[in-house]
Amino acid sequence: MNFDPFVIPFCAGAVVLFAILLYKYTGWINKFSIEEKKKILKGIFSRKIIIATKEVLMESLLHRKIFRVNPLLGYMHSSLAFGWFLLISVGIIEAKIHSNWAFNMPYEPIFYKFFNHSMVGKEHSAFFNFIMDFILLVILSGVALAFVKRFYSKLFGVKKSTKLKPFDKFALISLWCIFPLRFLAESFTSGVYHNGGFLTGSAGHFFNLFLPVSVLIYPAWWAYSTALCIFFISLPFSRYMHILTEVILIYFRNFGLKTEKEFTSFSEIEVNSCPRCGICIDKCQLASVNEINNVQSVYFLKSIRENEIENNVAANCLLCGRCQEYCPVGISTNNIRIAKRNEISSIENSFEYLNGHEIKNCDVIYFAGCMTHLTPAIKKSMTAILDRAKINYWFMDVAETTCCGRPLMLAGNIDGAKKLMEYNKKQIKESKAKLLVTSCPICYKMFKEDYSLDIEVLHHTQYLLQLVNHRILKLHKIDRQLAYHDPCELGRGSGIYSEPRALLNKISTLKESADNKEDSLCCGGSIGNTQIKFQQRDAIMLETLKGLTINNPDTVITSCPLCKKSFSRKSIIRVADISEVVAEAMDS
Repeated sequence: MNFDPFVIPFCAGAVVLFAILLYKYTGWINKFSIEEKKKILKGIFSRKIIIATKEVLMESLLHRKIFRVNPLLGYMHSSLAFGWFLLISVGIIEAKIHSNWAFNMPYEPIFYKFFNHSMVGKEHSAFFNFIMDFILLVILSGVALAFVKRFYSKLFGVKKSTKLKPFDKFALISLWCIFPLRFLAESFTSGVYHNGGFLTGSAGHFFNLFLPVSVLIYPAWWAYSTALCIFFISLPFSRYMHILTEVILIYFRNFGLKTEKEFTSFSEIEVNSCPRCGICIDKCQLASVNEINNVQSVYFLKSIRENEIENNVAANCLLCGRCQEYCPVGISTNNIRIAKRNEISSIENSFEYLNGHEIKNCDVIYFAGCMTHLTPAIKKSMTAILDRAKINYWFMDVAETTCCGRPLMLAGNIDGAKKLMEYNKKQIKESKAKLLVTSCPICYKMFKEDYSLDIEVLHHTQYLLQLVNHRILKLHKIDRQLAYHDPCELGRGSGIYSEPRALLNKISTLKESADNKEDSLCCGGSIGNTQIKFQQRDAIMLETLKGLTINNPDTVITSCPLCKKSFSRKSIIRVADISEVVAEAMDS
C-alpha cells in the first residue's frame, strides 16, 4: 500500500464530507412519506433510472441548459464538472491497470504521479499521460474562466449573482486552487522523474530551468491535498452543496417525487440543489425592467436554506415561471414559493356566498373565469362559436360567478382554494358533462392539475382547434398580420404552444415575436404578485408589448383575458383574444 502523510488532509476532508452528506441525505429520505419511498424503490428497478442517469450526464456534468443560455458559461461549468469527473474516472482506471494490488486506496488515483515516479514498463503509459494532461488542461481553462467571470460576468451573459458568505468563499478559493496546485505538483514531479505528459512534462522541464523543483515537490503535494480538504469541509455549508445534491434530485424527480402545495423533504433537496448561478436573476422582468434585484428565486431559495425567509421576498414574484424554465437544475421554484406562502399566509375567507345555482345537464361545460367576465368580448365570441357549432353546453359561471380557486392558491391560501374547488367539483359532477372548456389559462391549469376531474379539461385554444379540424367549425382566411403572445400559465405553465399557432395559421399570417414560446415575457398583470406598484406593472407590460410589435403586426393576439386586459390599456394597435379572431373568421 502506498502512503505518505500528505494524503491525511485529503482523507480527513473526504471522511468529514461523507459523514455530513450521509447525515443530511438520510435525514431527508427518512422524512419521505411511505408513498414517496415506494416511488423511489420502484424507480430504481425501472427504465426511469436510465432516463435519470442520462439527465445527470446532460445537466449535472455537461450542463446542457447553461450552454443554451451562454456557450462560454456552459463550457466553464462543464469543463469543471465533467472534467473533474473524467479526471477521477480515468485516474482510477490508470491506477488499477498499473497496480499490482487487488485493492487500491481511494487517494492513490488522486496522487498517482507522486507514488509512481517511473512509468517505464507501465502499460499504455503514453496514452494515460496524454489523456490525463489533456483533461487537466481543459479543467484549468475552466478555472481561468471562472476567475474572469467573478470580475467580468457580463462576458458570460449574466449580470448578477448572490453575495458570498464565509463558507462560500472558502469553497470557492479552495476550488480555484485545487487544479493549479495539482498542475504544479505533477509538473515539479515530472521535472525530476520525467513521468509527465505534454502539459506537466513540458512544464516540469521549464520549471526545472530556474526553480529547485526537487525541493518544491513535497510542499506542492501537501498544498494540493490541503486545498482538497478545505473544499470538502466547506462544501456542505456553501452554495457548492448543489454539486452532489442535484444528482439525487434528478433521480428522485424522475422517480415521480415533486413539490406540490406543501413544503416537504423533497422541497428541501430542491433548495439545496440551487447552484446560485444567477441565471434566474437575469431572466426575471422584475430585475430587467424594475431593477428589483433581491427577490428572485436564487434569493428566495437562499433565504429558505438560511432560515431567514421574508414575506416580501416570498410575495414579490410574478410566478411567470421564466426563471424555472432556465434553471439549470430544473427546480420547481413556483411550487416552492406557493408552498412557503401557504406557511406564512394568514388570510381568512368567508364562503357564505356559495349557495349554489341551477345546474344544466350537458356535453360540454364552458367556464369563462373571473377575468373573462371583465373582458366580455371573449365570452361573447366563445358563446357565439359554441352556438354556431351547435354544442350542447352549459355556461357554468354565466352568473353568480365562482372563482376556480387559483388566485387563493397563488396567495398561499390553500385551504380557501380547496373550499372553492369542492363547490365547483360538485357542480361539474352533477352536470354529467364529458368535457370542460375554459377561456382563462389560470383556470385551465387549476382544473387540469388540482381538481382531479374524471372528465377531459381543455383550454379554448385546444377546443377550437379540435372543432376546426373535425370540420364542426368552418373558417375562412382574413387579411391580417398577427403577432401571438404566449401567456405564462398556458405556455410555460401548461406546455400549450402549438395549438394556438395551428389555429391562427388557419385564419391568417402569423408573425413570431422577439420573445416567444418558452422565452415569452409576462404581460405585467400577474395575479401572483401582491407587492409591485401599478407603474411597475405598466413598465413590464410595455417591454413585452414592444417585443410583440417588433414586426409591425396589425393585431396582437393572446389566449388569456388577463393579458388582453393588460395590453389593451396601452397598445396603439388592436389587441384581441384568439377566440375573437376565430369568431370573425367563421363561415356564415
